[in-house]
Amino acid sequence: MNETSSRWIRRFHRAGDASVRLVCLPHAGGSATAYFPFSRAAAAAGLDADVLAVQYPGRQDRRAEPCHETVATLADAIADDLGPRSDRPLALFGHSMGATVGYEVARRLQARGTPLLGLFASACRAPSQQRIEYVHQRDDEGLIAALKELSGTNTAVLGDDELVRMVLPAVRGDYTAVETYRHEAGPELRCPIQVLVGDDDPVTSLAEADAWHRHTTAGCAVEVFPGGHFYLTDGWERVLDTVTGRLREWSARAR
Repeated sequence: MNETSSRWIRRFHRAGDASVRLVCLPHAGGSATAYFPFSRAAAAAGLDADVLAVQYPGRQDRRAEPCHETVATLADAIADDLGPRSDRPLALFGHSMGATVGYEVARRLQARGTPLLGLFASACRAPSQQRIEYVHQRDDEGLIAALKELSGTNTAVLGDDELVRMVLPAVRGDYTAVETYRHEAGPELRCPIQVLVGDDDPVTSLAEADAWHRHTTAGCAVEVFPGGHFYLTDGWERVLDTVTGRLREWSARAR
């Protein structure tokens, strides 16, 4: 059943009295449903976590809403929505753009005194390692070419003109947000970070992934998976193993 009390949060599988809330943030152009396979696998495995997925505006049931074109305003809105959900310990999982957004959400929650178990940063350069890029300024064909290069969107969708017209505004808005993002100095996270990255990721090098160490005072670990930028598409089981182990470790540390 979906979470219906929030424009931002979707819940695909009930977790009863799970001790942790794990909030998942999608990649650029992605939607909450990107995490449906993970939620299903977590439910089947009995993961002790209430898995929630964030739905950014500008897509699916929020398609009529304008996209946020800065990471800051997006993080502000998500942090505001998560406030009432901090009745249980929170952990964040972000893939690609979602990891950058998750980091900024974590900073905001931390500043408000909301304790966090940890951040999972998947397929994303550390905030201090952002490159100057202009994919968001390409024409539609250039934007589609970038998506195909990453293989993050079904190629059948990219070949359907009507579907492309529906998807591209959200993609362009998200790329604008992440490509104009610049890390601002300030307190770093006091919760641990678990980095996940594909060994053949064309946009995130292992050095850029390892640089997440600079953004926490509580320790950072890096795990490398076989595959490219969307290594997790065919590897949710291994990802779930990592998430399960870290949540147990972080929960024990927080007691």
